[in-house]
Amino acid sequence: MSVMLDKLAAQESKRLLGDDELAERAERLSAQYFGGRARPKSVRWVTNQNTRWGSCTPSEGSIRLSHRLQGMPEYVVDYVLLHELAHLLVPGHGPRFWRLLEAYPRTERARGYLEGVVAAERLPHVPGARGE
Repeated sequence: MSVMLDKLAAQESKRLLGDDELAERAERLSAQYFGGRARPKSVRWVTNQNTRWGSCTPSEGSIRLSHRLQGMPEYVVDYVLLHELAHLLVPGHGPRFWRLLEAYPRTERARGYLEGVVAAERLPHVPGARGE
């Protein structure tokens, strides 16, 4: 499964985004899907999130994405950014929150991709399975 995910990521990911580009992308996504209402003060990559894909602190207007997303398909990074942007508008994961994300057409695909990554990480290591 990991090999398949690696191939998909290589096919669909163009390049790694820097923090400035990530902030610009968040601004574009907010404009496109939320009418520009979600306005983070900062958006950046972090290396201290190994159990989450992203986090948002609405009181500070800050969004942080896990470095583990770097190199994943753009639609997956966009979904996580939109997820965190939605938290600037609606705290928690209630119905209003999920209605906001319905506007993004690749929500289910991105969630499935991330679930696959998590499942692949839980698989036991099999010597020789990856050409070792």
